[in-house]
Amino acid sequence: MSEPQQASQQTSPRVVIVTGMSGAGRRTAAHAMEDLGWFVVDNLPPSMVSQLVETARRGGQDRVAVGLDVRSREMFDQLPRSLAQLEVQGVRREICYLEANDDAIVRRQESARRPLPLQDGGSLIQAIAQERRMLGNLRADADVVIDTSNLNVHQLVHRVGHIYGSGDDQATRFQIMSFGFKNGVPVDADMVFDVRFLPNPHWVPHLRPQTGLSREVSDYVLAQPGAQEFLDQLVGLVNTVGPGYFREGKRQATIAIGCTGGKHRSTSMTEAFAARLRAEGVQVSVLHRDLGRE
Repeated sequence: MSEPQQASQQTSPRVVIVTGMSGAGRRTAAHAMEDLGWFVVDNLPPSMVSQLVETARRGGQDRVAVGLDVRSREMFDQLPRSLAQLEVQGVRREICYLEANDDAIVRRQESARRPLPLQDGGSLIQAIAQERRMLGNLRADADVVIDTSNLNVHQLVHRVGHIYGSGDDQATRFQIMSFGFKNGVPVDADMVFDVRFLPNPHWVPHLRPQTGLSREVSDYVLAQPGAQEFLDQLVGLVNTVGPGYFREGKRQATIAIGCTGGKHRSTSMTEAFAARLRAEGVQVSVLHRDLGRE
C-alpha cells in the first residue's frame, strides 16, 4: 500500500482548542488533559494547528489539545481560517472555553501578583473587560464552557476529567451540578432547575447541620410530595434531549439543580437524579458546587 493510501486510512485525531479568560484556569485544564493522555501543545500559533494535526495523525495520536490565549495575538485573524481548514480535512474540532467572573479573576491575579496580558500598565478591570470583548466570538462558538468562578483546582480537574477523560464517545455525557441560588446561578449550565418548591430541611433542627449526602436528609427530601415526579420528568427530559445533543455534536452537557444554599435539597436531588441516569446507562458525573460554603 502506498504512503498516501496509508495516510488516508489513518483516523483523524480529536482536536480541542483550550482557551478562555486569563485567570480562569486554562493552564490547569490543559495540564489535566495532559494527565489524561492528551497530546497538549500550549500557545501554538493558530496557523500551525493544521500541521500539528497532521503530525499527530502520522504519530498515532488520537487526542490533541491546543492551548490558546490572548497572548497569541494572531489567533483572532488566523484561528477562524485554521478551524475552517480542519473541517475541510474532516477533522473533528472542539472549543473548550474557561471563564470566571471579574471578582474571581481580580482575586486570583492579585494573589499571583502578575498582570494580565492586556494590562500594559493600565487597570486590571479595564484589561478584563477588553479581554472579554476580544474573546466574545470564541465564547459564543464554544462547545464546552466551564465557569471556574466558584471552583477550586480539584473541582476543575474533576470536571475536565469527566468531559475529556473517557474514550467512550458514543453518547453525550451529563454532569449534574447542585448549587445554591444565593451564590449565583452557574452560567455554564445548559439547563437549570429549581427545587425550592420542596420543604427546606434547614428548618428541621436535627437535619440542619447535615447535608443532602446524608441518608436522613435524602430520605426526607425524596419523600416530599412532588420530589419523585420531578425526578421522573428530569429523566424523561434527558432521554429526549440526549440523543439530539449527540446528533448535533454536543458531547457534554451540564444540568444544574438549585436550592437556597446548595446544602440540602439540591444536593439530595442531584444525587438521586444521577443514580437514576446511571441505572439507565447514561454517563454521569456529579459536582456539588456550593457544598461546604458558608
